[in-house]
Amino acid sequence: MLQIIRAEGDVHRPRISGTSQPFVAVNHSTDGKHHLLLAASGSVATIKIPNILSALAKYQNLSICVILTEAARQFLQGQSAEQPHVDTLYHQANVLGVFLDEEEWIHPWKRGQGILHIELRRWAHVLVIAPLSANTMAKITGGFSDNLLTSVVRAWDTTGELELAEQNGEGVNIATRSGRKKRIIVAPAMNTAMWRHPITKRQIAVLEEEWGIGDDENECDGWFEVLRPQEKELACGDVGDGAMKDWRQIVEVIEKRLHLECLGKERRESKHL
Repeated sequence: MLQIIRAEGDVHRPRISGTSQPFVAVNHSTDGKHHLLLAASGSVATIKIPNILSALAKYQNLSICVILTEAARQFLQGQSAEQPHVDTLYHQANVLGVFLDEEEWIHPWKRGQGILHIELRRWAHVLVIAPLSANTMAKITGGFSDNLLTSVVRAWDTTGELELAEQNGEGVNIATRSGRKKRIIVAPAMNTAMWRHPITKRQIAVLEEEWGIGDDENECDGWFEVLRPQEKELACGDVGDGAMKDWRQIVEVIEKRLHLECLGKERRESKHL
């Protein structure tokens, strides 16, 4: 039997389930917060998701929705202290909801209702996929949309024409406010052999060259930003490139893209006035 699982003391952050109301983006459009859609696909680096959430907990005007693919979910089953159960994510500060593949169609759909992957795309100011597995990268570059995450990516507004910024100054979309397309930031993570495979090279070229933002930030032609892997000892024991970029560096990118570091600076300065 499906149940609503809530963060302790917070009735406004239910786990999405068959007994909860469908997620509707417009309900959060004037919350005055930056919206981060944080996703993980099937790589051991999924265990860094709790670290990323903890590091972002200090920003009071940040709202986070998390997407876990079925493969990513397997790395957060309470195996150890660094692999807490997925349910603990609901207790993290700023987490509005955690979405799993089966929740895409958990409510019997009828005309006039929203569709989850579209609602999440509308809600998000930026999508960060960390880690991006070899399998999910292949799906994205091939146009597949066979789970919640790939459906969000496939339905992304790649032209920047579908969504306009709010005009009242509340819930403003950072991307559209500056005339830019909303961005998808990915941090690939895979075995060294996978990373060095010829097909990976072609797929990265699609993300960086065909769909990428380009070297000149002012061009704003693309919508993908790739945070290339680092070289280190991998979970499998191999030493080489393919490991996800350090989670602290990913947090720094999120802070910069959503201008969160500026907000933190303003908060610190206000304390000294």
